[in-house]
Amino acid sequence: MHTLYSERESPNPLSNGCKVESLPLMQPPSPETVPGLWLPKGWESWESLMDEALREAHKALLLDEVPVGAVVVDANGTVIGRGHNSPISSCNPTAHAELTALCQAAQNVGNYRLNQAFLVVTLEPCLMCAGAVVHSRLQGVVFGASDFKTGALCSRIGALDLQFHNHKTVWAGGVKQKECGELLSSFFKKKRQTAKTAGLP
Repeated sequence: MHTLYSERESPNPLSNGCKVESLPLMQPPSPETVPGLWLPKGWESWESLMDEALREAHKALLLDEVPVGAVVVDANGTVIGRGHNSPISSCNPTAHAELTALCQAAQNVGNYRLNQAFLVVTLEPCLMCAGAVVHSRLQGVVFGASDFKTGALCSRIGALDLQFHNHKTVWAGGVKQKECGELLSSFFKKKRQTAKTAGLP
């Protein structure tokens, strides 16, 4: 179990003066240090799997979407699902890379439960995607870059470590973090430059 939370009195008026959970940003553990997070058969490293997710991220980039990509691989090493961000082009607020990959994987195996399968994604999943991970009964999640704004595995909340879940999914991060992060940074930098040139706020 990852130690994520500390308790403090929150000034948030919505807390009604009660103690609430909060957490500082933490460095995600590497896959090699997490029990239950084994490398699927036929793959040399988690980096090689992250390369597959990065290929998906570049597909999102071509659509001018936030470049996040994901793959789902089963215990035998078969990639059973692929996905990239497409909420704008598909007019679908749930079309995150993770959800697209999970849906494709479930369709391919004929079961919404993806036991002993792994999600590899270029960016730390958000709260919506973390919920889908639990419902799909994944064995594990490995991500690339941390998301310090909305990351729901360790950066903002430890969603997969909440005690009330009826399924435990192990997780790790930091795989090809620099490459995954730079892809996102360059995308947003270009967006800012375009907006500045156009005189937009």
